[in-house]
Amino acid sequence: MTLFETRPITVSIARPAAEVYAFARRPESFPKWAAGLGAGLTRDGDRWIAHGPDGDVQVRFSPENVHGVLDHWVTLPDGTELSIPLRVVANGDGAEVTLTLFRPPGMDDAAFERDQGMVAQDLARLKALLEA
Repeated sequence: MTLFETRPITVSIARPAAEVYAFARRPESFPKWAAGLGAGLTRDGDRWIAHGPDGDVQVRFSPENVHGVLDHWVTLPDGTELSIPLRVVANGDGAEVTLTLFRPPGMDDAAFERDQGMVAQDLARLKALLEA
């Protein structure tokens, strides 16, 4: 059985969980806070194309749901699919947003640390947008 190293990265947002989810679940809102998906997204059927500095990738999002699940899957140009679990849960009157970052095989410590920092920055942008 293969288990990958993971890092849960969480931010507290002083807005109701339902509002956080409603904003964050729309693929059109991702470019406003998720820099990892590049400069923008273009719809292509049930998938989206993210335009980034390393080329285009396909992105598939979880369907709308009542559980705060914002999972998405990124398919790289070589066909590798990355699963990105993302959740919004209530925390009192506010929300916790948690992304579970997986460390792919062969990723060195520096790259994994860099990815963690990028995710933390993305979640901080989400928080800033929603608390403004």
